[in-house]
Amino acid sequence: MFRSTGRLADGREIIYYDESPDTGRAAVADRRPLPPFSTGSQLRYDPLLDEWVALAAHRQNRTFLPPPDECPLDPTRGDRLSEIPAGDYDVVVFENRFPSLAPASEEPGAADGDPALAARPGAGRCEVVCFTSDHSASFGDLSPERARTVIEAWADRTEALGARPDVAHVYPFENRGIEIGVTLQHPHGQIYGYPFVPPRIRAMTEAARKHRESTGANLFDSVVADERSARTRVVAEGEHWTAFVPAAARWPYEVRLFPLRRVPTLARLDEAQRDELARIYLDLLRAFDALFPQPDEGTDPPTPYISAWHQAPVEAEGTPDAEFALHLQLFTLRRAPGKLKYLAGSESGMAAWINDVAPEDAAERIRAALPARAAARPTES
Repeated sequence: MFRSTGRLADGREIIYYDESPDTGRAAVADRRPLPPFSTGSQLRYDPLLDEWVALAAHRQNRTFLPPPDECPLDPTRGDRLSEIPAGDYDVVVFENRFPSLAPASEEPGAADGDPALAARPGAGRCEVVCFTSDHSASFGDLSPERARTVIEAWADRTEALGARPDVAHVYPFENRGIEIGVTLQHPHGQIYGYPFVPPRIRAMTEAARKHRESTGANLFDSVVADERSARTRVVAEGEHWTAFVPAAARWPYEVRLFPLRRVPTLARLDEAQRDELARIYLDLLRAFDALFPQPDEGTDPPTPYISAWHQAPVEAEGTPDAEFALHLQLFTLRRAPGKLKYLAGSESGMAAWINDVAPEDAAERIRAALPARAAARPTES
């Protein structure tokens, strides 16, 4: 993998991850007449939940479902100028033009006379990751070699963002499908560098601390060992990774993918782990697409999903918490053909989840959709 860095017309950073050397892509100028990059993100504190909420009103004007011939994530071709100045690319990462989090050009105004408002600048970083220049593809269509390049980009950005003083947690993820809220159809993901530890990661970290104090063991290691012992919900496994439907899955079809040797972040994966991850991750994505086949036009669009990498929070001097275990959460909100799992009163109002599909049934369906070389058998020992 060969990395090169350039700048867009408004000053944002763009990074090319190429599979061949000396492409010269980073030197290609962005010909768009863009104004200087600036944002107005703000964080507001919710004392009832002890959580930060990002306010990013400038995102109201972001690009929304443009036609394919106007996609800003395609390469620049002729007079059709895009976010990527080069005429082609393998994998590319750049600062989001409409970020939820970014250093503000000025401090938020003082909340004079408003004792309920506690605010701070919405510092941090939001990046876009384009997996391929092919607009019509998806991550599941990539070759193992290209998936490996994406993994290298994730790991590299995890290391770089984790070293920033304004970042407490690095979150690579992909949203796919308009059902999820995707506003650009080009195959891409994002990376958030949060200036705080997000609620879910904070909850896992606290649960791991309590488990260590009460048992002397690592919580994540215990969960993986228990699922591998039960085998009922294990869907795929290799020499270095295991994937299973969690016993208390919240989503209709949800998989957790863990490396068997615990590491805190993507940047700490070794070469063998990265190689196998490229293959098993593609298998899982393709299995999700096979859950709801499309025999003809007019059926459901491809399976919508969220692919979320859970990594360790950053501690002092950019060091990740070694007690935390890197893992992937892959899930879809489609529960049956033509039917979605909505977050209604219980989930949205109380954060109390109700699942419509038994995790054991979901595991059986996912195993059946996987290639034979990847699928695990629940009766193996």
